[in-house]
Amino acid sequence: MTANDLKFVVPAAPCGDESETERIVRLLGCIPLLSGLTRDELARFARGVRMQTAGRGSVLFHRGDPCHGFYLLLEGQVKLAFTSSEGHEKVIEIVRPGQSFGEAVMFMDKPYIVMAQALADCRLLHVAKKVVFEEMDRDPLFCRRIIASLSQRLHLLIADVETYSLHTARERIIGYLLREEELDGSPTPSGSVSLRLPTSKGTIASRLNLTQEHFSRILHELAESGLIVVEGRTIHIPDIEKLRTTRAHY
Repeated sequence: MTANDLKFVVPAAPCGDESETERIVRLLGCIPLLSGLTRDELARFARGVRMQTAGRGSVLFHRGDPCHGFYLLLEGQVKLAFTSSEGHEKVIEIVRPGQSFGEAVMFMDKPYIVMAQALADCRLLHVAKKVVFEEMDRDPLFCRRIIASLSQRLHLLIADVETYSLHTARERIIGYLLREEELDGSPTPSGSVSLRLPTSKGTIASRLNLTQEHFSRILHELAESGLIVVEGRTIHIPDIEKLRTTRAHY
């Protein structure tokens, strides 16, 4: 997903009465994956869509559960992760509003290979694989859109492998902070900025393939260098351009 996808905002409900189907159609029309579909096409989708809520800490599915469709996140955050035989958790992805997850396993007709857990109170749409397959049979353009989405996910996973293999822990963390600053709004060309980490430091550390201790140590080193100021989950960057330059020199 691109940075623009992550700026997804659930649209406000219109004035007057609105049926559940109309509400789902309206929400589906704002999802990047389904952009371009007509209202009639979205209405066909709505037949296989259900609204779902999940409280913070709730598990949406466990590794090994059967997959009956995919999810679209409207509000909140979801982590995709697996646990090693030693009990260590590895976070694969942190899903944000506007993103989808679960498509690849749906097409493989295999159980989930990761677990999905809500990091905050969430609202989601679950799309049954039956309606996805029906729409793919009906519309070649929709097939290409699905393939493009899966290809982009693969590209991001390859980029992750490159980052873990070739970049130091310090580079990974600086890169993460700069991406968060971009996702927080329009990129700041220079000057001071503040951003709030979207979830716990432990979860972010796992996503960056680091231990929480290593992550905290690097933050402390960056703070001692005057590049950041840490206040809990809020990170103040006195000079964003200096941080970008620091990353470029590694």
